[in-house]
Amino acid sequence: MKRCEWVKLDEPLYVDYHDKEWGVPVYDDQHLFEMLCLEGAQAGLSWWTILQKREGYREAFDKFDASKIVTYTEDKLAELKEDQRIVRNKLKIASVVTNAQAFLKVQQQHKSFSNYIWSFVDHQPIVNNWATIAEVPATTELSERMSKQLKKDGFKFVGSTICYSFMQAVGMVNDHIVECGCRKR
Repeated sequence: MKRCEWVKLDEPLYVDYHDKEWGVPVYDDQHLFEMLCLEGAQAGLSWWTILQKREGYREAFDKFDASKIVTYTEDKLAELKEDQRIVRNKLKIASVVTNAQAFLKVQQQHKSFSNYIWSFVDHQPIVNNWATIAEVPATTELSERMSKQLKKDGFKFVGSTICYSFMQAVGMVNDHIVECGCRKR
């Protein structure tokens, strides 16, 4: 099967992520929150680095249960800073707590985070028609709008590039190249 050019074909974890997750619409609030946090952790790093640490992140951050994360103490944050299963960046770790607070607030205001986040694409995935990965943008006007709103709503590590990457990961945008076997899911 032909796959998008960014997939490391010799890495089963990467192939599995591409084939089963990337570009597949996600509506589950907790999974959306996890992906937003992981995309933020990726800032300045490769997705491959984060993908390899994803299970460690899930364990370290209580399976991304926002109601637990908002109760983290300074001692817990200091413990996370020493946890080798995750990227040990103080600001990125703190952003998960900040994002959990913003996430819960958005859930309360919009009935669900899914409803809120999918409203940026009118609740329908955007399907692009790229021939090569080189054509895929890093940001768009839409990711810029989303970034500004998320920041306004209290989220951290949600720049335009992170937002576009998030949109691709959770299927709000389908950027599988035209010849990719996963494109038509």
